[in-house]
This record gives sequence, C-alpha cells and structure tokens, in this order.
Amino acid sequence: MTQKQRAEKGEITEEIIVCAKNERLPSEVILEGLSKGEIVICKNKKSKLSKLCAIGKGLKTKVNVNIGTSKDRPNVEEELRKLEVALKYGADTIMDLSTGGDLDEIRRIIRENCPVPLGTVPIYQAAIEAVEKYHKSIVEMKVSEIFKVIQKQAEDGVDFMTVHCGITLETLQRLKNKERVMGVVSRGGSFIIEWMVYNQKENPFYEYFDELLEIAATYDITLSLGDGIRPGCLADATDGPQIQELIILGELTLRAWEKGVQVMIEGPGHIPLDQIETNVKLQKKLCHGAPFYVLGPLPTDIAPGYDHLVGAIGGALAAAAGADFLCYLTPAEHLRLPTVEDVKEGVIASKIAAHIGDLVKGINSAWKWDLEMAKARASLDWETQINLSIDPEKARKYRLEGGISKSKTCTMCGDYCAIKVFKSALKMLKGKGQP
Repeated sequence: MTQKQRAEKGEITEEIIVCAKNERLPSEVILEGLSKGEIVICKNKKSKLSKLCAIGKGLKTKVNVNIGTSKDRPNVEEELRKLEVALKYGADTIMDLSTGGDLDEIRRIIRENCPVPLGTVPIYQAAIEAVEKYHKSIVEMKVSEIFKVIQKQAEDGVDFMTVHCGITLETLQRLKNKERVMGVVSRGGSFIIEWMVYNQKENPFYEYFDELLEIAATYDITLSLGDGIRPGCLADATDGPQIQELIILGELTLRAWEKGVQVMIEGPGHIPLDQIETNVKLQKKLCHGAPFYVLGPLPTDIAPGYDHLVGAIGGALAAAAGADFLCYLTPAEHLRLPTVEDVKEGVIASKIAAHIGDLVKGINSAWKWDLEMAKARASLDWETQINLSIDPEKARKYRLEGGISKSKTCTMCGDYCAIKVFKSALKMLKGKGQP
C-alpha cells in the first residue's frame, strides 16, 4: 500500500511520525492531511532518506532546489558540490534536471548522495535518449520508451516526478486560438506538444494515465502534475490555456487519489503580483486542496541576474496565500546554468520567502525564530544574532568587516544607537516613577 492508502486506513506510519516531529505537530495532523490528499510525503519505497519532509496544508513552506548537468557542462562533480551547498542552506528537496552526460549514472550518483526527497522530469531523459541513443528526433519517441524511462527512474529510487499530463488535444486548440507573447516555455511541455502535433495523437501521459498511476502506486512515487503551459511572461499570465490545463490537472488529481497515488500540482511561472493570490486560490479550488508547487513565481520579467530576488518576492506572497512548496530560482535564471554560488544565493532567497509566508500562515516555529532574533537585537547580543541568521557566515563576515564598536553597537550608529539611547531614556523614565 502507499502512504496515502495507509493513512486512509488510519495507520500512523514511521514516516508520518518523523514528519510530525519535524513540524512540531501531532501525528494525527499529518495523518488527516495525507488521507485527504492535502499533504504529501515524497518517498519512494526503494529510497532511504535521512531527511524526510511533508508538504502541504498547515505545514512549513518547503523549498526545492534544481540541479543537473547540461550538454555543454556534463560534470557530475560540480552538481554534487551544488547539492552539498543546497543541503547546507536548507533545501527540503532536490530535483535532478540533468540533460547532459550519462543520465542514468548521474541520477544514481546524485541519489546516493541526496538524503532528502529527489525529483526528476522523466520526459527529459526520454527525449534526449530518442535523439542521442536511438538516433531519432523527439517526435519519433515511442510511448513505450517514455514509460521505460519512468520505470527505470522509479526503480532507481526517485521520490517524485514531474509529468505534463494536462496538455491535451483540446488544450492545444485553446492554445492555437490564443496568441501568446512567449508561447510555451516549459521544456517538458514543449517536448510533449511537438510530439502531439507531429503525430496527431493525444498526450501519452494523459492517454495512458492509468499506466502511469500503476507505476506510481507500485513505488509510492508522488506525481507532480506539471504546468506545461505555464505563462513565460506577465503578458501571458492567467489566460485560457493555463486555466484549461489546471482544470484537467484537477480532474486527474481525483483519479490519482482513487488509486492511492499522492499528487502535487505545479503552478506558474510569471504572474503579476496582484494575480498571485488569485492563482493560488484557483489551484486550491480546482485541484481539491492538493499541495501547490510554484516556480517563483516571478512578478516581473525585467530582472535577469536578479531573478532569485524576483522569485523570492513572488514566492513570499504565494506562500502567504497558501502555496505549499517553492521551487527556487538563481541569479542565473534565463541566462545560463547556475554555479555553486548561484545555488547558494537562490536557495537562501527562497528560504527567506518561505519563512515570510510561514509567518502569515501562523507557523509557531517561524514566529519563535523572529522573536528570538528580536530579543537578541534588543540586548545587542551579536553572537546570538549571527547564529540565528539564515546565513550566519555572511552575517559574521559583515559584522567583522564593519569593525566592532567599543560600546557593542554597530559601526553605522555607534554611540547614537537607537536601542542604546532608548534604554538610557527608559531607565530615567522608570527612575522618575513615571509609567
């Protein structure tokens, strides 16, 4: 049985106990959410994870970090360094999006070194193998080859998979009739669309969804139903094709739950700030409360080199509105493959966004963290402030570079520190017996 099926029977599993402890919540909260489909625990039956996490309603907002090789940079050692940095700064899950080198070997190496849930996008490997291994084009992929990749990745212990199931022939007609500025920017989505248009056939992930569910149920893989028609710019946001795909994903969610398969829904993408909350509410309504996994979102298109900040702004608002899972962005987004330093900057920005969202959600541990920092600042306790920082190394570096004031204040205010001056005033105020 899957985790969801066991939860529906009222069984509190070891995975539920671990996740509940991490969330500082009763196990029954995780049990109920898992049973309803509002919470997922991404764990393949074949994987051994030392850092489990639950994703969904009432829980801390989680952050995913994408790593992976490209054809131009098929260096797995570099990706392992990115993995190490991502884990150091708090990544809750990792996705291997490799497209260069020996994809099976790279995935297995990453799996061996990844103690948190690992995700993939199987269509990438299927498409690349069609071109490079079988000397065909993407449109010549066989359905059996796609499902062979899914089976292989499942056997290797992949915990969650992005599958672009919501692109149907009907959806393509809506897309055909809607003139978009950016068209389709999802790589997996574009692979599927090209295959469908050339072959004049239905999306294999949609047509053979029952077969996909059978594999997912066998291994207890969480299906991350991908947004293959997500908007790639603000001008395309919240349009007919995007919503059409979301409606279909909601229908497929119910079919997955009937088979005991856990589901997340992936969301946009590039959205104006005032549409983010609307998108979250639409997803929760149309997809029956399934966990929402968003890329960013990005509320402006004009900041290449700073998209980790753009994504953090959108991610904070999305999390506050109820999104459960943020996919990080790095400063290299839209420009190149990220470096190790880019990964660090990206994961920290997204962790900050997740924390801001958690404050709005009323997560007790988030409020406790901020309160502890406030008390440390009030007492000018610099060491505690540094230790409580989301990036203690950077905080310590700035503190030392600024020089340490004799009065224990910072070098911006010195003796004119507001906290120091107020404490002096408060002491005099109390000394005069005034309230």
